Amino acid sequence: MDTDRRMLVEWTDPAEALPRYADLPGIEYLRQVREGVLPPPPISQVFGMRFGDIEDGRLSVTCDPREAFFNPLGTVHGGLACTMLDTALGCAAHSTLPAGTGYTSIDITVSYLRPILPSAGPVTATGTVIKRGRRVLFAEAALTDAAGTVYATATSSLLVVGP
Repeated sequence: MDTDRRMLVEWTDPAEALPRYADLPGIEYLRQVREGVLPPPPISQVFGMRFGDIEDGRLSVTCDPREAFFNPLGTVHGGLACTMLDTALGCAAHSTLPAGTGYTSIDITVSYLRPILPSAGPVTATGTVIKRGRRVLFAEAALTDAAGTVYATATSSLLVVGP
């Protein structure tokens, strides 16, 4: 039986959601993306990521690892884990910010603990803000499967940009 090895990615122009960015607190902006009121960012469409829980200072994002994400060794490329962790870290930070305030990553440190295979099933990155400063936020995240097995962890500092 042949396996279909094609992937079509479609996304909405990200500029469509930007006017709402200035009007909505970060947590509400993210919730509207999760609920489909606002379009998701293109990167989430590329990897099939979807938001789960969204709380003040905490957010989860889930993805199904698949063969299309393999590295030359036949496991899921670490870039997928890093992208998911970075998304969870940044969006957890965003959930704490007032309307019109943004952020940018200063750094990210990722520790890969075990290889990810498609058999792991959906994996979820959960990011949590651990310290809120006026200009810098600090966050940590873990990438786990449904059984709670940890595949990777990350820490990040994020610069608050704007008012």
